[in-house]
Amino acid sequence: MASMCFFFGAVPRCNRSLDRRFDICKPKYLSQLPLMAVSTDQLAKPEQVIRRSANYQPSLWSFDYIQSLSSKYIGEDYASRANSLKEAVKTMIQNAGKPSGTLELVDDLQRLGIAYNFVDEISDAMEMIYRDYFQTEDKWNKMDINLKAIGFRLLRQHGYHVPQEIFGNFIEKIQDLKPHSHEDMKGILNLYEASYYSFENEDIMDNARDITTKYLNENLENLDENILPLVTHALEVPLNWRIRRVEAQWFIKAYENRGHANPTLIELAKLDFDMVQAIYLEDLKHASRWWKNTKWEKKFNFARDRLVESFMWTIGIIDEPRLSFGRRSLAKVIAMITTIDDVYDVYGTLDELEQFTDATRRWDLNAIKQLPEYMQTCFFGFYNSINDITYDTLTDTGLLILEYLKEAWLGICKAYLVEARWYHDGYTPTFKEYTDNGITSISGPLVLMHVMFFTSISSNEEILQCLKRSESIIRYSSIIFRLADDLGTSADEMARGDIAKSIQCYMHETGATEEEARTYIKSLMMETWKILNKERPRAGDSQFLKEFYDGATNLVKTSQFFYNDGDGHGHPDVTKSRVQSLLLNPIQGM
Repeated sequence: MASMCFFFGAVPRCNRSLDRRFDICKPKYLSQLPLMAVSTDQLAKPEQVIRRSANYQPSLWSFDYIQSLSSKYIGEDYASRANSLKEAVKTMIQNAGKPSGTLELVDDLQRLGIAYNFVDEISDAMEMIYRDYFQTEDKWNKMDINLKAIGFRLLRQHGYHVPQEIFGNFIEKIQDLKPHSHEDMKGILNLYEASYYSFENEDIMDNARDITTKYLNENLENLDENILPLVTHALEVPLNWRIRRVEAQWFIKAYENRGHANPTLIELAKLDFDMVQAIYLEDLKHASRWWKNTKWEKKFNFARDRLVESFMWTIGIIDEPRLSFGRRSLAKVIAMITTIDDVYDVYGTLDELEQFTDATRRWDLNAIKQLPEYMQTCFFGFYNSINDITYDTLTDTGLLILEYLKEAWLGICKAYLVEARWYHDGYTPTFKEYTDNGITSISGPLVLMHVMFFTSISSNEEILQCLKRSESIIRYSSIIFRLADDLGTSADEMARGDIAKSIQCYMHETGATEEEARTYIKSLMMETWKILNKERPRAGDSQFLKEFYDGATNLVKTSQFFYNDGDGHGHPDVTKSRVQSLLLNPIQGM
């Protein structure tokens, strides 16, 4: 498995300036981690074992309640109406005319959550706009700031290279704009959003972000009622960091309140949202039946029962309605990650964890005979579920992926074991040691290994090609995932006595205050986002690579969504309203 060394061994130095800030190099603890088989007499007797408990909140969502859910937005009548509306929108795209009109229509389609229905039409439109208006410098000087900014953002998003120099000396003239002018403020807002598509060392875009952020905040009281909601929404979280389905739900209402809203787009967006929600419900019910059959929620009362929250992650990562198999499988994966994380982090003894890791390496049920019953149940359920996912993938696509999945799961178990040893030894790792290991223990490489097989990959040769080309994407997305998790969960984890997280490691190593450490972590996340932006596939790259990049960046966005206000995965009350709005409440009502 030499082609997979990125996930579990050496980390390539893809960006030296960022690495210096992380001081990230080849992980000492992953590649050199010994696996030790444990004999029966080495295991403590059950009555001698003192196990921790994190006192996690129970699930808010019972099996019977989930299975009772239904939606009326299924069937031929709704599909027929949606198809009729889609044809009308295709005509709109073709007849949009001016580049500003086309770009604003594409932007609306994306934010309304219906752009996936018009991939070819949007692709053709973006190619034409790039070729005719953005490919050469002589065209730029004829554009106003709004056209430049929305064009820059959408074209970079679609894989076209538009240099930061398109904005020239505009930043110096920003104070000449009038905050009470709708058009001026629309340009400032689009420039603010465009700045979050910047690459590393793009000083013009860094200045644009700082200046527009300051300008928008200072002029909130001067904005008209049409643009004020858009500005406050953007200042909370920039568009490039938002989950598509969450943004669609918010934007449908915001768009409907516009004076010039297109009724066809409104009807299609609402109908599409509710029809997709109906698909999500069936996917959730399928995953819920699997979860009940594992009996893990009853067997492992020390662990988090977070099946619904795990499914919410899948909506953020792979939201297109056609990807039901992916969502159903990924919900299982994330639920198992959650439980196995708690086995390593909270409940298991070090000897038990050593042998569980060895059993994962061997992928052998005979290797767990000497383990306690709870761990046998855990390994057996995990083993069967991964084999089932492998079988379903093989029968659906002809791809045999078990070796890749086994290696990915071994990687996360080894990373968990490193943290368990740190806890057992009372060791505070350096910031470098923690982040080296944490890129894997956060589960980013494991989740994305599964996501890779939900893309349009069609052969084993393409798998190897995607593995090679996706190394940097996986690395940088996992860095942000790790840091976002730490910002949201470290307070709770420190309170229950867990190992130091990135914040505490930085404080311990540098003498910084917690506030300074958090500021530093956020700056690392911003710098990593810039590099991840640059890793975006080009306009002519393969479809599976584009789909994989979307899944990887969606994982980052979903992590920020879950951890922005605390531990949204660990505390079900934090996510309750989000579950209701995305899964239970149709926009058009029942």
